[in-house]
Amino acid sequence: MAETTADVRRDIEQTRERMSSTLTELEQRLNVVQVVRDHPWPALALAFGAGVALSASGADTKAAVATVAATKGSSTKVGAVLDDLVANLMTGVHAALQDRIDGWVGDLKSAIGAPNSTRRAASPRGMVASSGGYGTGPTSDIADTQPGRAD
Repeated sequence: MAETTADVRRDIEQTRERMSSTLTELEQRLNVVQVVRDHPWPALALAFGAGVALSASGADTKAAVATVAATKGSSTKVGAVLDDLVANLMTGVHAALQDRIDGWVGDLKSAIGAPNSTRRAASPRGMVASSGGYGTGPTSDIADTQPGRAD
């Protein structure tokens, strides 16, 4: 018996509906959050049992030993490179922040009419003064080249 196009389309639509309802049902069954909400004590017991089984297997110790063996020797090389990278990054960040703060202090001094000359000649060009404290910063003549700043 020959099927018409309408019959095939109807069969396809029915198959889609069955698949959709089956997927929805599977999603509801596999929704872990909902299962835990519906059955908290069995879920807690299962989690506890899985933790005990995992700790008894020694898998964590084996993984730690494998990690140490795989990274042996590379930690000193990588550590030195990372230390240099972090040191350079922090130096740059510190200098940028200090320059920004110096700009704000200069702008504030200009706004209130206070004298704005805080030059230091003892430090090398571009270095931060070692005395610390508020207002210390780059000793170069960068302030002279920045627009909008009056010394």
